[in-house]
Amino acid sequence: MDTDAVLQLLRDVSEVAINPRFRALAEDEVHEKNPGDLVTDADREAEKLITAALLGAYPDAVVLGEEAHSADAGLMDRYLAAEHAFTVDPVDGTKNFVHGSRDHAVMVSETVRGQTVRAWIWQPQHELGYVAERGAGAWCGSRRLRREAAVAPLDGRTSRRAWIGASFGGLPALRLTWVSCGIDYPKLVEGEADYIVYHRAAPWDHVPGTLILREAGGVSGTPDGVAYQPRLRPARGLVIAADAATYDTVRVALP
Repeated sequence: MDTDAVLQLLRDVSEVAINPRFRALAEDEVHEKNPGDLVTDADREAEKLITAALLGAYPDAVVLGEEAHSADAGLMDRYLAAEHAFTVDPVDGTKNFVHGSRDHAVMVSETVRGQTVRAWIWQPQHELGYVAERGAGAWCGSRRLRREAAVAPLDGRTSRRAWIGASFGGLPALRLTWVSCGIDYPKLVEGEADYIVYHRAAPWDHVPGTLILREAGGVSGTPDGVAYQPRLRPARGLVIAADAATYDTVRVALP
C-alpha cells in the first residue's frame, strides 16, 4: 500500500467505526481494561479493520495493535523481533473520545528491521492527516512540516500528572499535554509547545509521532540521552523537543 492509501484507510475506518460513535457512545460500548484504562467498541472495531487491511497487503508482517497486545502480551516480543512490522493505535486518546473531546487520533507506523520508515496520524474530528516517510520529510496534506528551533521561555508539557505545575532546572512550570500522542506530536511540530516529557513510551503511542517529529526537524530521546527508536523500551520515559538544544536542556534539568 502506498502512503496515501494507508492514510485513506485510516480515514475510511474512522468513518465506519469511530465517527458514528463520537458523542454517541452507549454505556455498554465503553469498557475498562484496568482501573481507569478505558477501551471502547470503536477502538476494537477500528483496530480489527486496520489490522486486516495491513495483513491483507503484507501477510508476513507483524501488526502490533494496542488492543491486540492487551489480549496477547507475547505480541510485543514478536513485534520487537520482526523484520517488518506495523503499530496500530485505533483511537489514541480514548478518554478524550469517551468524554466528547475532539482531541483524539488514529495512528499507524511501519518499521523495517527496527527502523521506522513510514508514519501516519489521522485526526478524524479535526480532519487533519500527518504523514512522514523516512528521509522524505513530514507533511500535513500538501504542506511540508518544518519545526523551527525553540526560543526562551520554553513551553513544556507532560503526561505525568504529578509533575504538572512543577518547574525543573529553572524552566517554566510544566503543563498537561493534550492527553493524546496523536494530538501532542502535531501540536509540538506546529509550534504550540517546545517540548513534552512522557512517563511511558509504548510503541503504538510514540513510533508514529517520533518519525513525523524527526522528519520535521525535532528530536526525541530518553532523559539519559539515548535517541528513541522503535525497539527501545525506556525505563524513564521519553523527552520530545523542537530541537537538539531544547532536548539537552530539558533532559539535564529533569530529576
